[in-house]
Amino acid sequence: MSEDNVTNELLLETLKAMQTTLGEISNDVHDVHDVKADLRGVKGHMAAFVQAEVAQDGAIAAIQTRLERIERRLDLSES
Repeated sequence: MSEDNVTNELLLETLKAMQTTLGEISNDVHDVHDVKADLRGVKGHMAAFVQAEVAQDGAIAAIQTRLERIERRLDLSES
C-alpha cells in the first residue's frame, strides 16, 4: 500500500475500530476483576465452613470420649 492511499478517513476509521476494541478489552478486564473478587469471597466462605467443620469434629470426638467413659463406668461397654 502506498502512502497516497492512506487518507485521514482511513486513519479515523482505524482509530475508531481500535478504540472500540480497547473498550471491549477494558470491559473484559473489569469482568475478570469482578470474577476474582467473587472467587476470593467464595474461598473465604469455604475456609469458614472448613473451620466450622473441624470445630464440629472436635466436639463430636469429645462427646464420643465422654460417652465411652460413661459406658465404662456403668459397665455397659461391649468388650
